[in-house]
Amino acid sequence: MSKLAAFGGTAAVPKDRRRVDWPLIEDEDRKAVLDALDGARLVSNTDGANPVSTLEENWARHFGFDHCVAVANGTAALSLALAALGVGPGDEVIVPALSFIATGLAPVHQMAVPVFADVDPVTFNLDPGDVEHRITPRTKAIIPVHLHGAPADMDRITDIARRHGLAVVEDAAQAPGATHHGRPVGGIGDAGAFSLQVTKNIPTCGEGGLLVTRDAALAEAVRRGRQFGEVIEAGRDRDYVSYGLGWNHKMNAIQAAFADAQLSRFDDYERARQRNVTEFLARLAVLPGLRVPATLPDTTHAWHILRFRFDPAAFGLDGTPPEALRAALRRLLRAEGVPMSQYQLMPLPDQKVFVDRVGFGSGHPWSVTGGGEPDTDFPVTRAIIADSLTLQKRHLHPGSGDLLRLYADAFEKVWANPDLVATLAKAAS
Repeated sequence: MSKLAAFGGTAAVPKDRRRVDWPLIEDEDRKAVLDALDGARLVSNTDGANPVSTLEENWARHFGFDHCVAVANGTAALSLALAALGVGPGDEVIVPALSFIATGLAPVHQMAVPVFADVDPVTFNLDPGDVEHRITPRTKAIIPVHLHGAPADMDRITDIARRHGLAVVEDAAQAPGATHHGRPVGGIGDAGAFSLQVTKNIPTCGEGGLLVTRDAALAEAVRRGRQFGEVIEAGRDRDYVSYGLGWNHKMNAIQAAFADAQLSRFDDYERARQRNVTEFLARLAVLPGLRVPATLPDTTHAWHILRFRFDPAAFGLDGTPPEALRAALRRLLRAEGVPMSQYQLMPLPDQKVFVDRVGFGSGHPWSVTGGGEPDTDFPVTRAIIADSLTLQKRHLHPGSGDLLRLYADAFEKVWANPDLVATLAKAAS
């Protein structure tokens, strides 16, 4: 039995193998950026074709969306979608209790109240049953998140939305390329929002976002919204008239050109990623007390983040807090060279901005709806946060297969020492 690195043994992952660059920047990315700089069309409202409009067309064509609108970031895409759908003061929007903060803030930006629902323990996405319990006469929309790249249960969510007359805005920030029954996520609801932030599966050189929809009128409303409420049309001089409420949520040409170059290599990267990750998870799935990421039937996971759950009972730790086992495993795996980390340290409703109802003026939007005390009862979300760790970014590199095999070696090495794991967990508790 190999001695664990935390106690003086040799780490399973050598230090010279641990660095992994992401995004992978190639010569064509550099050329695309330089071409954009030389093209003198550096903003999306430039008349005629420009790098932003080219990215919009290529993204829509690549994934099969009818309309695509490039914006400053994924959060802006969510907010603009809600605005275009008429979500505003006095409305409620159901969002998952487990997600990035942007999902909960987007409704507040429209003076609507985010109503949190619990999530599924396997996919970590909205629990449709809990969604239905949260619907009130004020509910206007649902934002399902395809968290970590795993498609949410869109069949049940869209059925609930249809029966109650609600809009569906998909938060697909982490899920480009994921599919649900053969359909690309983002294009199933009324609108879908993607993020191109530099850590994402398809990144830009900083920040960026995209909104997709089947509805031409909705796409046009988002285009107006990103440009101060103005109407920008090819061949028509800009009149600087705001025809409705708008923001400055445009994407610039350099970001678009970089993302478009990354998009052109996405299929090759994705095939390698699917192969590498599925091989890695297959090795880990047999370890007792370890639950690896899973998907709904007939869906494709984009594997943006890998979240692992741990069962204390498998280590003889009945009654030991799951946080203690998580802390012990994090210490041991990181010593072996596996950069395990927590992701989302608390449920969204525990974030101070929502607990204190920090909005606009005197507690808006909550004062508009007359909402009662914040709901804190999200048992599945709390359990997931307590007993899980994540692996991020390193596996996105298409050449990460060898590194993931070393990571699997490290997991197997730690799991070969269950008594030591249990001792450390008891000490941590």
